[in-house]
Amino acid sequence: MPIPDRWSPYLLSVFRFVLGLLFLGHGVSKFFGLPPFPMPLNPLLTVAGVLELVGGALIAVGLLTRPVAFLLSGQMAVAYFLAHAPQGWLPLANGGEAAILYCFGFLYLAAAGGGRWSVDALRWRG
Repeated sequence: MPIPDRWSPYLLSVFRFVLGLLFLGHGVSKFFGLPPFPMPLNPLLTVAGVLELVGGALIAVGLLTRPVAFLLSGQMAVAYFLAHAPQGWLPLANGGEAAILYCFGFLYLAAAGGGRWSVDALRWRG
């Protein structure tokens, strides 16, 4: 087996961990002000913050990766179309690049799973 093929399940886990931590940071910003969130929380942003906080943590550790990633992918699609698309169709101009990247990163995890280093993998092995 070629070396890159052997690394694939481990790199998937690293990708999942980094994506989860970055996403978790958005929830931390909304609820704990680190760094300060630039606007007051309304009900929609509060729900988004809960999904970012809890979902980001679950993704980072790899617990319930597929269903959580699917849910977060949908959240990011909604975020793009509600917050960014009305400002123009080009993601580079409307500030929606991160939402699109999160959307498709989570969609990939929903299909691929959490990788070898995840709580999900430990649950299946045990």
